[in-house]
Amino acid sequence: MKKLKLVFGFAAILVCAITFSFREDLFLVSKNLDIFAAVYKDLNINYVDETNAPKLMRIGIDAMLDSLDPYTQYVPESEIEDYRLKYVSTQYGGIGAGTLFLNGKLFVNELIKDYPADKAQIIPGDEIVAINGLLAKGKTRAEVSQLLRGPKGSDVSLTVGRDGKQLVKKLIRDEILQPNVSYSGMLDDNIGYIKLDKFLENSAAEVTSALIKLQKSSPKGIVLDLRNNGGGILQEAVKIVNLFIAKNQLIVTQKGKNPQKTILYKTLSEPIAPTLPLVVLVNVNAASASEIVAGALQDLDRAVIIGQRSYGKGLVQQAFNLPYNSLVKITVAKYYTPSGRCIQKLDYGHRSQDGSVEKFADSLAIMYRTTKGREVYSGNGIYPDVLTEAPKLSPITIIMISKNLFFDFANQYKKDHPTIPSPNNFKLGDVDYIKFTSALPDKDLTYVSRTERLLSDLRLEAEKENKSAEVQADLENLKYKLTSSKKTDLVRHKEEIKRYLESQIVSRYFYQDGRTVQGFQYDKELVAAKQLFDNQPKMLAILSGEGNFKVIGKPENPIN
Repeated sequence: MKKLKLVFGFAAILVCAITFSFREDLFLVSKNLDIFAAVYKDLNINYVDETNAPKLMRIGIDAMLDSLDPYTQYVPESEIEDYRLKYVSTQYGGIGAGTLFLNGKLFVNELIKDYPADKAQIIPGDEIVAINGLLAKGKTRAEVSQLLRGPKGSDVSLTVGRDGKQLVKKLIRDEILQPNVSYSGMLDDNIGYIKLDKFLENSAAEVTSALIKLQKSSPKGIVLDLRNNGGGILQEAVKIVNLFIAKNQLIVTQKGKNPQKTILYKTLSEPIAPTLPLVVLVNVNAASASEIVAGALQDLDRAVIIGQRSYGKGLVQQAFNLPYNSLVKITVAKYYTPSGRCIQKLDYGHRSQDGSVEKFADSLAIMYRTTKGREVYSGNGIYPDVLTEAPKLSPITIIMISKNLFFDFANQYKKDHPTIPSPNNFKLGDVDYIKFTSALPDKDLTYVSRTERLLSDLRLEAEKENKSAEVQADLENLKYKLTSSKKTDLVRHKEEIKRYLESQIVSRYFYQDGRTVQGFQYDKELVAAKQLFDNQPKMLAILSGEGNFKVIGKPENPIN
């Protein structure tokens, strides 16, 4: 009886403490809201110059949210449509054409097959001179997007420039569906492949449909490609894992300060591919929901993860509606994979004095175990079972991509060659590459390499230490060698540059699907996946933790 009284007494004290804390929090919130409202009101009434009330409020809100994390955001009514396209829906009314600005002019860059622009025989390289009679020149990208988009069934008139002539194209806008699964199909060696770009509405249904179709070909394995997938809806990720994992298995746990935000997500259905060998591809841009899928399948020893360490976003956001059709997206929880690890990379809760955010140190990573006992670690993303080297582009390729220097040649190539071989084996010949490079001198290929930046820093340090005269000749000699070396970059990095040029050319004939298929021949992660599917004992050894594959290894000392 005495013990019972103690328990009830302790519970009563705890309830009182929580109630008092809750009331104190409410009082502080109410107090600070009153102060903020008073400052805002007095500023707008009394400030010496005219103020922009909405702008002041937006600055205040953004500054408040910036002190938390980059995922907690205010979305005003004017940005709601863009928010829906980015985080919720994949549909909008438009013409199905990608555009870019070059030298102040607006050009069609790529088309979506069988959508209005494609049906109207608009082609990449066409200049959009005017939209509904309004000149495109001088417009911002947002203004162009607003003019091109509209309700399904509404019409839009484009004045298009091509080969020195102007054509007027009448288009009827359609509902543009940007699928979550951008490509799926059978690869060489009887391997099924699914490329999932985002986790928005219906992403699980799309993966399910693709998987069912691939299973009809009796593949020896499936590759789920999550590279460059920034995430989306958590529940869609759980459904996708459920395709490969038995019913009633814990997939992810969401934990927040608010007890209502602590949720356990389990599989709800029987899987449709419970034993089919599975590889998941990730890279540094695979984040959030992508990491939930990869982390769950790794923790449950269901898939081999191949690629580079993922982004490391272990935070969950929820949207809350606000007055006047606006909303705020708030980080409400962290998520944890089945083993119990959180893969969040940056510690937003403990900023440095200068406001910067530090990464969680690999040395502080906590070890967890998969279902079969393999070691996995918290923090800094999902670490692959098979690590591949991240692609690194040369400075010359980066500058060529940023300045769209492949655009004109790809358009002209399409005019000169009515057809090309199938995309899975298309390669640009050396003669055509010489034609491409010969047309470049008029373009701006100026760039500063990392070595040149270091040389510049060395020159400054020498001047600070009054040693510039002693090393002047050596520095000038090194600068000359670097300049001479850059002149051969088009030759040295030919294969790398050709890959990007080939991708642009193929898209002119076979759209985005062709670009994807053409890239397979250079894909190191796919090569690693094929090798695993051809070596089932090795794959099973990784998943079971046997032999050299018993431990993935701490992040700074991987075994692969």
